[in-house]
Amino acid sequence: MSKPHNTPKEQHASVPIWNAEDWYYEDIVIGHQIRSIRRTISEGESMQFNALVLDMHPYVADEIFAKEQGIFGKRLVAGAFVFSAGLGLVATNCVNSFSYGYDKLRFIKPVFINDTIYTIKTDLEKSPKYPEMGLYRASYEVFKNDGELVLYCEHIQTVKYRDAAASGAPAKP
Repeated sequence: MSKPHNTPKEQHASVPIWNAEDWYYEDIVIGHQIRSIRRTISEGESMQFNALVLDMHPYVADEIFAKEQGIFGKRLVAGAFVFSAGLGLVATNCVNSFSYGYDKLRFIKPVFINDTIYTIKTDLEKSPKYPEMGLYRASYEVFKNDGELVLYCEHIQTVKYRDAAASGAPAKP
């Protein structure tokens, strides 16, 4: 191509959105797993997160404190960052699902600057809930380095039905 393709704006809606999926409640397969790529957490991005959320606890922000007085001997990565990055690694951006909440969030082991994390997501269960959407629960296990579990949580989402009647959805009031 010798010049950029200038797609008319009337055609933009027909171009698929990158990194977006359109699965429905009926497409969820209990037991299905996905594993993310690995990601090393740098000091810079850890401190940017801390500054953004105003978390300047000495364990995450003060190298001297962490080395001399901390029980781990080095700085931690904030748990909220591990949670955010860990879940983001397997985010599927489904246009038919919406976050309902999180259960069983546990920070099992510490994560330190320059640790490398990855996540395994497992589809756990689904059940009809509303006339237009069902509930879906998935577990997220975040591991560091050579496979040590550092975080566990379960994400609950509402997901649109493709066919509400066939999914056992409750009738509209």
